[in-house]
Amino acid sequence: MTLTALPAAAATASERAQARSERQDRGNRQQAQQRREARQDRRDDRREVRQERREDRREVRQDRREDRREVRQDRRGQVQQRREVVQERRADRRAPSVQQRAAAQQAARERIERQRIEQRRLANQRTYREGRLDERRRDAREDREIRRDAYRDGRRDERRRDAREDREIRRDAYRAGARDTRARQARYYDGRQWHNYNRWDTRRWRDNNRYNWQGYRQANRSIYRPGRYYSPHRSYRYNRINIGFRIGSPFYQSRYWINDPWRYRLPEVYGPYRWVRYYDDVLLIDIYSGEVVDVVHNFFW
Repeated sequence: MTLTALPAAAATASERAQARSERQDRGNRQQAQQRREARQDRRDDRREVRQERREDRREVRQDRREDRREVRQDRRGQVQQRREVVQERRADRRAPSVQQRAAAQQAARERIERQRIEQRRLANQRTYREGRLDERRRDAREDREIRRDAYRDGRRDERRRDAREDREIRRDAYRAGARDTRARQARYYDGRQWHNYNRWDTRRWRDNNRYNWQGYRQANRSIYRPGRYYSPHRSYRYNRINIGFRIGSPFYQSRYWINDPWRYRLPEVYGPYRWVRYYDDVLLIDIYSGEVVDVVHNFFW
């Protein structure tokens, strides 16, 4: 009987080791896929920025060409006016009689009137051209915004799915009676029975050598390099968060959860608590209220 039990135990241990190895490989493949998606997003952002810069430079060059063309036309008109004035003065000096001077003055007035009409026509053309240019700029700006919104919609769909899942989780928990914000002690339902839970003890698990994550990180550095953190808001920057803070629900969506705390030597959570990644920190969040119950700064590399 002893000889029969030993191979069975060895086979069971081998199966467990193989299953654990498969889970780690699956996690590594998911991380690699996330890194590839992040690189593709960065390439798309850079390509869009370069395209916008090219369009802006093209518009600026076109504006400069039109401005230089208008300046040259104005200068030619001024030169022509000066020539005509000089010619008129010469004609006045050469006129032998009053009738000739009167005729010359009449001709000068007619030329001046023609010049004014021509100037008004040019001004109307310039105004029309500027209006068309403004319209083209607005159309180009709207096209860029449409392309940018179409690109962002792909990212928004993912965030919307995560937010929808989070709302469904909170709604189901609320309808089941698990939320109780009026008391310090609350209850949660594990599928079989109700449990009471008190506030999270921030010291107890740290005193347990079983959760010595610093020592484990020194020996397993690659596990604590999960890749770049993408904030739910593009303009948001890192702010150091401590216990007692309340954060918005986008920061503890399901995609930020640490579903296997023991992989990082963190204690298991219960009830409404979830371990959440926040940049290089790890936060323990009450997902019903958004309160930060526990925090570990500089957890990831």
